Amino acid sequence: MENNQVQTKQDMDEFKTGTTTVGLTTDRGVILAADRRASMGRLTASKYAKKVYKLDDQIGLTIAGSVGDAQKIIRMMRSQLNLHKLETKELSVKGAGTLLSNILHGHKAMPFFNQFIMGGIEDGEGVLYDLDPAGGLMKHERFTATGSGSQMAYGVLEDKFEDELDHEEGRKLATRAVQAAMERDTASGNGIMVAEITEDGYNVLDEKEVESVLK
Repeated sequence: MENNQVQTKQDMDEFKTGTTTVGLTTDRGVILAADRRASMGRLTASKYAKKVYKLDDQIGLTIAGSVGDAQKIIRMMRSQLNLHKLETKELSVKGAGTLLSNILHGHKAMPFFNQFIMGGIEDGEGVLYDLDPAGGLMKHERFTATGSGSQMAYGVLEDKFEDELDHEEGRKLATRAVQAAMERDTASGNGIMVAEITEDGYNVLDEKEVESVLK
């Protein structure tokens, strides 16, 4: 029993490795953003980590927590979404969120140590969900953030977000929210990845576009 408790503590320490991910809705869809630093305790394991993933043409997912667990989830979700598309029909964002929730809940005994933000287009509008390691699924009408820098990001989002936010302004707000977290959270840093999801599909901003947003 004692060994299990020690292992659980070690697993939770791994889960606490930091990051900052942000999701928000705009008048055209959803913006997902994250820093690019992968940390391992006090070590920066990578300066080019990918924390925003395309699951489908109109669904994206941000990851925070254990990299290995998150990569397995990405593979599982892509496979399941493709299978649903072939067998029946394409899942909605809510349907994909429910699928991921069921996967996470089914592994409570050996949990995935991650938090996720799922965003996409549903009925012509941007929608957001976040998920915890136990499979808790929560919808957000405006914005959400995860990771060790989320408190700083929330401060920017709470101050600047407006209903029916212009899409271009949404790009700026999500990017600046992550930037604010990077300035105060030592586990977040090394650049920002920004993805946008609209009815036109999934698009990742290149480095020059991100730099222009911050000017």
